[in-house]
Amino acid sequence: MKFNLNRLKLKWKIFAYMIGFCAVLLFILWLFQTVFIDWFYRNIKMMEIKHSTKSITDNIDNKNLPDIIYNIANNKDICIEVLDKNSNVVYSADVIQGCAIHHMNFSDKLELVTNANNNNGEYYDYMPVLTMGHLNIFKGFEGKFPEVEYKPVQSLIYVKIVKSLSGRSFAIFINSNLSPVSSTVKTLRYQLSIVIFIMIVLAVLLALIIAKHVSRPIEEINKSAKVLATGNYDTHFDGKGFREISELSDTLNTTSSELKKVELLRRELMANISHDLRTPLSLIYGFAEIMHDFPDEITQEQTRIIMDETVRLTSLVNDVLDISKLESGVHNLKKVPFNITQSINETTLRIAELVKRDGYNFTFTYDREVIVSADEVNINQAFYNLLVNAINYTGDDKTITIRQILSKEIVRIEVADTGMGIPPEDLPYIWDRYYKIDKKHKRAVTGTGLGLSIVKKIIELHGGEYGVESSLDGNGSTFWFSLKTLE
Repeated sequence: MKFNLNRLKLKWKIFAYMIGFCAVLLFILWLFQTVFIDWFYRNIKMMEIKHSTKSITDNIDNKNLPDIIYNIANNKDICIEVLDKNSNVVYSADVIQGCAIHHMNFSDKLELVTNANNNNGEYYDYMPVLTMGHLNIFKGFEGKFPEVEYKPVQSLIYVKIVKSLSGRSFAIFINSNLSPVSSTVKTLRYQLSIVIFIMIVLAVLLALIIAKHVSRPIEEINKSAKVLATGNYDTHFDGKGFREISELSDTLNTTSSELKKVELLRRELMANISHDLRTPLSLIYGFAEIMHDFPDEITQEQTRIIMDETVRLTSLVNDVLDISKLESGVHNLKKVPFNITQSINETTLRIAELVKRDGYNFTFTYDREVIVSADEVNINQAFYNLLVNAINYTGDDKTITIRQILSKEIVRIEVADTGMGIPPEDLPYIWDRYYKIDKKHKRAVTGTGLGLSIVKKIIELHGGEYGVESSLDGNGSTFWFSLKTLE
C-alpha cells in the first residue's frame, strides 16, 4: 500500500521535517569534518604558500629581503630558496627538518623551473618524505633493539618565476611539509559519533515538543470546526499560541456568528413566507368554497378578495424570484441612459392613483431633470419598493415626500415618511430579508417584506450607495439611494 504523507497529522509532519533537517545538518557536518578535511587542509596550505610568495615577490628589490624571507619561513614553518637565472642560490631559509628543496639535486630543481615556465610561471607538486620517528633508548636496555618506525609525510613544493624591477628573473622555491591528518580524522570521527548521538536525542525531544506545541491549537480548532459543521453555530473557537492561530480563531468565530444569523434569518424567512402564503390561500379557498356551495350568492366583494389575494401571492413569488436572481449573480444589468426624474415622477403618480381612495398624499420635489446610465427597470423597482415601504409605515397624516437632490455628479433619491421611526439598534439590520423590528410577523398593506433587501442588491449591482436616516422623535424615516449622473 502506497504511503500518503498528506494523511499524516500535522504533529508528525513537523516531527518528520525537523528530524530530516537535523539529519541533513549532521550529514553535512560529517562530510566537512571527515571526508573533505584533507582537501581543505591542502587548499589552506596552498593559499598560505601563495600569500608568502606574493610577499617575497613584492619585496624582491628590497635590501632587507633576507630578513623578510627568514621571518616568513619561521612564522609559516616553511623552507624558502630563491635562485637567479643561472640557478645560483641568492636567498635561502632552511627552518624545517628534512627540507626537500635544500636536499634536492640541481637537475630536479631545473626540471621544476622548466615546469613553472611552461605553466604560466608557477608550478607545484607533492612528493613523499620519510621522517624517522623518535627513539626512546633507556639505560640498561636488554634484548633486541626496536625497529625504527618510518612515517610517510607528503611534502608540498611550490615554484614561482618572478622578475625584479631591473628585469632580473628569479625562481622562488617554497617547501612545506603536510602533516598526516589520519589521526586527526579518527579523533574527529570519534567525537562526531558522540555529537551525533547527543544531537539525535536532543533533536527528537525538541521536535516532539515543538510539534506538539504547534499542532495542539490547530487540533483544538479542528475539533470545534467539526462541531460547527454539524450545525451547532454556538461553537466558540479559542486559538492561542501564535498570531496566525489567533487570527484564524477570530475569523472562525465571526463565521460562526454570521452563520448563526443566516440560520435564524432562514428560519424566520421560511416562517414568514409560509404565513404569507397560508393566509391568502386560506382566504381564496374559503371564498371559493362559498361560491361553490352558494353559486347564486356570489358578490363582487368575494371576487375582489380572491383577485387581491392572488395579486399578493404573485407579488410574493416574484419578489422571492427577484432576490434569488440578484443574490445568485445570474442577473444581468441592461444599463441605458434614461431620465430618472421623469421615471420617478411617473411611478409616483401611478402609485398615488392606486391608493388615492385611502387618502395618501405624495409630494415630489426636484431642481431639474437628471440623466443616469442604469437598468431602468431595476431602478424603478428599487424606488417602487421604497415607496411601498413608506406607504406601509407612514404616520396618520399619510404623507410621503419624495426628493431628488443633485450634488456634483451624484443624484440622491429620498423617500420620507412620517411614521414612528426606527430604533438606532435596528438600523443596520433593516436591509436583511424579512427583518422585523417588533419580531412579531404582521402582513403589510402592500408588499412581501423582501422589498428593502431587493433595493440593497439592486443598488449594490449599480455601484451606488443606499441608507436610511431615522429616529424615534416622531419625524419618521428617510430611505435613500444615490447613483452617478451622466452630466
